[in-house]
Amino acid sequence: MEEKVTKSEDEWRQELTPEQYHILRERGTEPAFHNKYWDAKQRGLYRCGACGQPLFDSRTKYDSGTGWPSFWVPVDKNAVTTQADTEHGMVRTEVKCSRCGSHLGHVFDDGPQPSGLRYCMNSGALDLEPDAQAEDKSRPADY
Repeated sequence: MEEKVTKSEDEWRQELTPEQYHILRERGTEPAFHNKYWDAKQRGLYRCGACGQPLFDSRTKYDSGTGWPSFWVPVDKNAVTTQADTEHGMVRTEVKCSRCGSHLGHVFDDGPQPSGLRYCMNSGALDLEPDAQAEDKSRPADY
């Protein structure tokens, strides 16, 4: 993984849109079924919307029925970090970008095999870099 990105909140505010800042830096969320990538089918690489680190491959994206983009595995096990989130009266596992610490969404253990995980991400936390060749390549190395 790349070197850590450290910026002040003022720097993040200047670089991100208000919606991105709310999601990535204030741990916000966006409405289900009314976000940019929830039903996107285009092949490519999903990167962190704050620092550009590669996070998820479109070949691991699936329709979870939740209204947010969902993936069964990150592109690299070190691309994201997790921590307990007990806000809003729930016990969840928050997912953050390992490079800049930005909030991406949450991970749940009700996803498809082979991982059994559902990385439920906010579209506003991601940038899709389309695959110019749009060919299937091998699955992520861990699976």
